[in-house]
Amino acid sequence: MLVYLETCLEVMDDKPSPEALSESSERLFSFGVIADVQYADLEDGFNFQGTRRRYYRHSLLHLQGAIEDWNNESSTPCCVLQLGDIIDGYNAQYNASEKSLELVMDTFKRLKVPVHHTWGNHEFYNFSREYLTHSKLNTKFLEDQIVHHPETMPSEDYYAYHFVPFPKFRFVLLDAYDLSVLGMDQSSPKYEQCMKILREHNPNTELNSPQGLSEPQFVQFNGGFSQEQLNWLNEVLTFSDTNQEKVVIAIFPFTQTPLTVCAWPGTTGMPWQSFGLMSAWCVSLLVTPMMVATLRILLVYITSA
Repeated sequence: MLVYLETCLEVMDDKPSPEALSESSERLFSFGVIADVQYADLEDGFNFQGTRRRYYRHSLLHLQGAIEDWNNESSTPCCVLQLGDIIDGYNAQYNASEKSLELVMDTFKRLKVPVHHTWGNHEFYNFSREYLTHSKLNTKFLEDQIVHHPETMPSEDYYAYHFVPFPKFRFVLLDAYDLSVLGMDQSSPKYEQCMKILREHNPNTELNSPQGLSEPQFVQFNGGFSQEQLNWLNEVLTFSDTNQEKVVIAIFPFTQTPLTVCAWPGTTGMPWQSFGLMSAWCVSLLVTPMMVATLRILLVYITSA
């Protein structure tokens, strides 16, 4: 069976065209993807560079519209992947982090299918890693546990897991801030390790500034993957390869350009490439071309021919 991705970028009332799928194809299943809700009870503003408008309060309406579309699909998606930055960092300045998160999570309750959450930098602007671990944004309870393969069980030291939405398809959620100074207990050895990495590559007083850096991804708002997490990913991919599974990797939307939004140290949004797995797709990279307000909405159809 030949399995491939048919993608349809959805904006509000737009529906996938039947012509978009090959006549010889059969839809196996679909799943929704959304990123950068970045809700805050604020008037419109701009991003850090001042180049893109941000619709803080209005973003909730776009989330509601996406949920309505997913719920009204003739073939209900199996799940939705929420790829991080669910509320904006401004909430922390107004002591509104918990209130805003609760509002967005209440909106997600209208969805008829499970939501899998990943964490981005704005989660860590608002909450500590310990808080997130015990919050509704931790959906690790939805993970798949492979019997007799303990090596595929993730460590509690990072937030990552895998699950099977459809036979022979495995989805892997990665922790893109496994190595980061954001949200980390500043007295912990891991924080010291991450700060050391950052300082070695970024001598600027303002650690969020890439000015003069030959590796501009080494800024404070970025993060990276520990060797421990990559070793675990290797075990999962090896299992999937051996069992002829197709793999979809869901990750906070790092991109290869500009370099300031690449993961560090020395990794990008595609850490599995070194493992030689041919049947892996990165949801993050599929999502990035589409912007609706601050939302990136995607419905991916898996088909066979």
